[in-house]
Amino acid sequence: QVQLVESGGGLVQPGGSLKLSCAASGSNSGIGTMGWYRQSPGKERELVASAPRGGTANYADSVKGRFTISRDYVKNTVSLQMDSLKPDDTGVYYCNAVTAIRGTNYWGRGTQVTVSS
Repeated sequence: QVQLVESGGGLVQPGGSLKLSCAASGSNSGIGTMGWYRQSPGKERELVASAPRGGTANYADSVKGRFTISRDYVKNTVSLQMDSLKPDDTGVYYCNAVTAIRGTNYWGRGTQVTVSS
Protein backbone atom coordinates (compact mmCIF):
# COMPACT_ATOMS: atom_id res chain seq x y z
CA GLN A 1 0.00 0.00 0.00
CA VAL A 2 1.07 3.55 -0.78
CA GLN A 3 -0.33 6.63 0.90
CA LEU A 4 -0.13 10.00 -0.84
CA VAL A 5 -0.64 13.37 0.84
CA GLU A 6 -0.79 16.58 -1.18
CA SER A 7 -0.13 20.12 -0.03
CA GLY A 8 0.29 23.56 -1.51
CA GLY A 9 -3.01 24.40 -3.15
CA GLY A 10 -4.80 27.70 -2.75
CA LEU A 11 -6.08 30.83 -4.41
CA VAL A 12 -3.85 32.74 -6.79
CA GLN A 13 -4.35 35.53 -9.30
CA PRO A 14 -3.89 34.93 -13.03
CA GLY A 15 -0.22 35.05 -13.91
CA GLY A 16 0.79 33.93 -10.45
CA SER A 17 2.58 30.81 -9.24
CA LEU A 18 1.93 27.92 -6.91
CA LYS A 19 3.92 24.85 -5.95
CA LEU A 20 2.20 21.59 -5.12
CA SER A 21 3.92 18.84 -3.20
CA CYS A 22 3.04 15.22 -2.61
CA ALA A 23 4.63 12.94 -0.05
CA ALA A 24 4.46 9.17 -0.49
CA SER A 25 4.62 6.76 2.41
CA GLY A 26 4.18 3.03 2.80
CA SER A 27 5.51 0.66 0.14
CA ASN A 28 7.44 3.36 -1.74
CA SER A 29 10.08 1.09 -3.22
CA GLY A 30 7.60 -0.30 -5.74
CA ILE A 31 6.59 3.04 -7.19
CA GLY A 32 7.35 3.55 -10.86
CA THR A 33 5.66 6.69 -12.15
CA MET A 34 4.40 9.57 -10.07
CA GLY A 35 2.37 12.41 -11.45
CA TRP A 36 -0.36 14.98 -11.11
CA TYR A 37 -3.88 14.95 -12.46
CA ARG A 38 -6.56 17.59 -12.18
CA GLN A 39 -10.31 17.70 -12.37
CA SER A 40 -11.84 21.00 -13.36
CA PRO A 41 -15.52 21.81 -12.84
CA GLY A 42 -17.66 19.93 -15.37
CA LYS A 43 -14.70 18.06 -16.81
CA GLU A 44 -13.16 14.64 -16.44
CA ARG A 45 -9.95 14.08 -14.55
CA GLU A 46 -6.98 14.67 -16.84
CA LEU A 47 -3.24 14.13 -16.71
CA VAL A 48 -1.26 17.30 -16.02
CA ALA A 49 2.27 15.92 -15.74
CA SER A 50 4.00 12.64 -14.98
CA ALA A 51 7.52 11.65 -14.04
CA PRO A 52 8.52 8.04 -14.71
CA ARG A 53 11.26 6.66 -12.47
CA GLY A 54 14.47 7.38 -14.35
CA GLY A 55 12.57 8.63 -17.38
CA THR A 56 11.53 11.83 -19.11
CA ALA A 57 8.68 13.91 -17.75
CA ASN A 58 5.47 14.21 -19.74
CA TYR A 59 3.17 17.23 -19.78
CA ALA A 60 -0.28 18.02 -21.05
CA ASP A 61 -0.08 20.40 -24.00
CA SER A 62 -2.00 23.01 -22.05
CA VAL A 63 0.70 23.29 -19.38
CA LYS A 64 3.91 22.84 -21.37
CA GLY A 65 6.34 25.65 -20.70
CA ARG A 66 4.46 26.76 -17.59
CA PHE A 67 4.52 23.75 -15.24
CA THR A 68 7.50 21.72 -14.07
CA ILE A 69 7.31 18.36 -12.33
CA SER A 70 10.14 17.06 -10.19
CA ARG A 71 10.78 14.03 -7.97
CA ASP A 72 12.93 13.56 -4.92
CA TYR A 73 13.72 9.85 -4.71
CA VAL A 74 15.27 10.16 -1.27
CA LYS A 75 12.32 11.96 0.30
CA ASN A 76 9.76 10.09 -1.85
CA THR A 77 8.08 13.26 -2.96
CA VAL A 78 6.84 14.70 -6.23
CA SER A 79 6.31 18.41 -6.78
CA LEU A 80 4.59 20.50 -9.39
CA GLN A 81 5.79 24.06 -9.91
CA MET A 82 3.04 25.99 -11.64
CA ASP A 83 3.85 29.36 -13.19
CA SER A 84 1.88 31.77 -15.35
CA LEU A 85 -1.32 30.31 -14.01
CA LYS A 86 -4.55 30.81 -15.92
CA PRO A 87 -8.19 30.58 -14.82
CA ASP A 88 -8.45 27.37 -16.86
CA ASP A 89 -5.93 25.79 -14.49
CA THR A 90 -8.53 25.90 -11.73
CA GLY A 91 -9.45 22.51 -10.34
CA VAL A 92 -8.69 19.84 -7.81
CA TYR A 93 -5.18 18.49 -8.29
CA TYR A 94 -4.54 14.86 -7.41
CA CYS A 95 -1.23 13.18 -6.80
CA ASN A 96 -0.89 9.79 -8.45
CA ALA A 97 1.55 6.92 -8.06
CA VAL A 98 1.71 3.77 -10.14
CA THR A 99 3.59 0.68 -9.03
CA ALA A 100 6.22 -0.51 -11.46
CA ILE A 101 5.37 -4.21 -11.56
CA ARG A 102 1.59 -4.53 -11.16
CA GLY A 103 0.61 -1.08 -12.40
CA THR A 104 -1.53 -0.42 -9.35
CA ASN A 105 -2.76 3.17 -9.09
CA TYR A 106 -2.77 5.12 -5.85
CA TRP A 107 -4.34 8.53 -5.38
CA GLY A 108 -4.11 11.34 -2.92
CA ARG A 109 -7.23 13.11 -1.66
CA GLY A 110 -6.60 16.15 -3.83
CA THR A 111 -5.84 19.80 -3.25
CA GLN A 112 -7.85 22.72 -4.61
CA VAL A 113 -6.21 25.25 -6.92
CA THR A 114 -8.21 28.32 -7.81
CA VAL A 115 -6.93 30.89 -10.29
CA SER A 116 -9.06 33.99 -10.13
CA SER A 117 -8.77 37.75 -9.85
